[in-house]
Amino acid sequence: MNTKTIPLMLFTIVMLLAAFAFQVQAKERLPDGAKTLVEIIKIIEANGYKNITEISLDNGVWEVEVYKDNQERELKINPMTGEIISDRQDD
Repeated sequence: MNTKTIPLMLFTIVMLLAAFAFQVQAKERLPDGAKTLVEIIKIIEANGYKNITEISLDNGVWEVEVYKDNQERELKINPMTGEIISDRQDD
């Protein structure tokens, strides 16, 4: 990782956290003991996904739009464990 990507990553995390705070307040809440959004992002990146474009909490599951191998993917992630429970090509 070069020094030019660090500010971009920090900006992305701040924006995702702001979006997360708005969506959780507007729709639903995470259960006690759920992993933080930062932990979820680290899990996503550790599995080779890049360029997160959207994160939302839907019916108690994180839905994440992201890229891997130049393909847009939609992930569903368990908020308690961080397990990727679904990975499909996004339409």
